[in-house]
Amino acid sequence: MGTLSLDDYEDVRIWAPWGDISGRWYGNRTERPILAIHGWLDNLGTFDTLIPLLPDYLGVLCIDLPGHGKSARISNGMHYSVLDYVYIIPRVMKEYKWTKISLLGHSLGGILSFVYSSLAPHTVDMIITVDVLLPLMYPPKAAIRTARFNMEKHLIEDERQENGKLQEPPSYTLSQLREVISSGSKYSVPPEFAQHLLYRSVAKSNLYPDKFYFSRDGRIKFYSPIIMDGGLAAEMARRIKRKPYLVIKGSESPFIGPHCDEALSILSHDNPHYEYYELSGTHHVHLHNAEECAKYIVPFIRRHRPPPVASWSLVCEDDQKISKKEHRRFQERFFKWNTRQQRSKL
Repeated sequence: MGTLSLDDYEDVRIWAPWGDISGRWYGNRTERPILAIHGWLDNLGTFDTLIPLLPDYLGVLCIDLPGHGKSARISNGMHYSVLDYVYIIPRVMKEYKWTKISLLGHSLGGILSFVYSSLAPHTVDMIITVDVLLPLMYPPKAAIRTARFNMEKHLIEDERQENGKLQEPPSYTLSQLREVISSGSKYSVPPEFAQHLLYRSVAKSNLYPDKFYFSRDGRIKFYSPIIMDGGLAAEMARRIKRKPYLVIKGSESPFIGPHCDEALSILSHDNPHYEYYELSGTHHVHLHNAEECAKYIVPFIRRHRPPPVASWSLVCEDDQKISKKEHRRFQERFFKWNTRQQRSKL
């Protein structure tokens, strides 16, 4: 068996009332794929270096969250929130008529995976989360200050966008944009990896040759986080129960810290399908250290979403045809024998 190719994909558009959700379905399009969800301010390009390392018998559907990448923005006057983003998961399931879901999430995508899995654990068969489990938990006063700040900034961004219809956003050269992406992530994304995010986040300037501007929705910078305390996080973790759960932490990142200890303990308790690894790297460890991540992600996928038996065999194709004929003959003989046995009892 081989690995996925970045060149083997189908662009998909998933309908939503405010506009389409954009995605790329890599690899096998005949089986239910893994749904991959990126982090805040990123897009599906965040998985570019990991995708080619994953097994090709199973597809991966990477999506851009609303307001990110190539996905549509929500309507004017509305705002983004974590809970609203959670609803994207069942919307994708409904689009493809899936009754089960396998989740791969980085950062915000990992939070969405955790929250959804706690709300509908019966629909989830596998969760992989990279460098996050829970949102950061702020003291009450800090949470209020953050919510107030986001509200004010969001209203300013609403007004700026309304006025901005008459003018283009600030534009930059590609080298400048790589630095903006890197510095904006606090150098979690090294500049040489920034191009994986840029190709879905920028548009060419109509005013300045060789310059580009960010095309994502500015309102996503001021989204409403989910307010979570230790008690709620613990209860949500209990609802997930013994699901296969892989957590990967970047060694230089603070996003999986003491606030996650109780939830991690609950997820791991009496759960042979739970795995946790700390790997060298920053918050975007899956992007700049993909090979190390794949050493743990690939075996986890093979254990919990193994290839169908029909996809491999120790016999040749002709032998398989003969075996199928013999199996049908055996079924017919067994049916006749069973019928005679039932009649003899009457």
